[in-house]
Amino acid sequence: MVYTARQIGAKNTLDYKVYVEQDGKPISPFHDIPLYADESKKILNFVVEIPRWSNAKLEISKEQKLNPIIQDTKKGKLRFVRNVFPHHGYIHNYGAFPQTWEDPNQSHPETKAKGDNDPLDVCEIGEAVGYTGQVKQVKVLGVMALLDEGETDWKVIVIDINDPLAPKLNDIEDVERHLPGLLRATNEWFRVYKIPDGKPENQFAFSGEAKNKKYAEEVIRETNEAWENLIQGKTQPDEISLTSTALPNVASYEEAAAKEVPAGGEDLRDAPIDKSIDKWFFISGASA
Repeated sequence: MVYTARQIGAKNTLDYKVYVEQDGKPISPFHDIPLYADESKKILNFVVEIPRWSNAKLEISKEQKLNPIIQDTKKGKLRFVRNVFPHHGYIHNYGAFPQTWEDPNQSHPETKAKGDNDPLDVCEIGEAVGYTGQVKQVKVLGVMALLDEGETDWKVIVIDINDPLAPKLNDIEDVERHLPGLLRATNEWFRVYKIPDGKPENQFAFSGEAKNKKYAEEVIRETNEAWENLIQGKTQPDEISLTSTALPNVASYEEAAAKEVPAGGEDLRDAPIDKSIDKWFFISGASA
């Protein structure tokens, strides 16, 4: 399948949206993209929300029809993450697995915290910088469990199967062997990135340890099952839009929804952002 991105509105504006398309037809990156690109080889599809080194806090919109990727807002203003020295913006290609959902009605037996009501978060550690709306094929290496405001917020560590290092990375211990310091930096980034905005340091389950591939695959299985219950109407969706243009066997299938998406803009230049976004913040204990 060929996946492309359709941009509506200029980046860094409230009008900005990115729809994912399959063979030129808008689909939902939450519901319509299969979790597995090749289940027999354990290759998964990963939707890029935020390219590495960028600051705009972008995410799949659960509430909007066909779940476009939009920039998060707070009190009507666009949200950006700060640069905490020595990091710049997000330090990985960051995004989500399709057809997964962290159920806020269920507590994990080990973290003792409920799901965060989002698709499963993914950190892709390959060398190529992705783009918003890109669908990469990846393999799973491990997972970290961030505890965010009383919720379990899993961060699955993966690598693009086309990355030069991919053949050598098959489990979490391989990451430290071939990319020394990366897991430590990942832990630190998630721990401190909210501090410049006046929030406390984030906490992790398992003392910040990254669990292995087998553990991560179990988390993926659980969140995929939770999504199945959601899309089949077995779980109350609340404000989540379940509209699909590629799953004719679900009640929320609506093929005409694809025609409601505006055509993409031509040569949309990024809107300027406040220069303060480039500021470095220096925090004691942040020294990966």
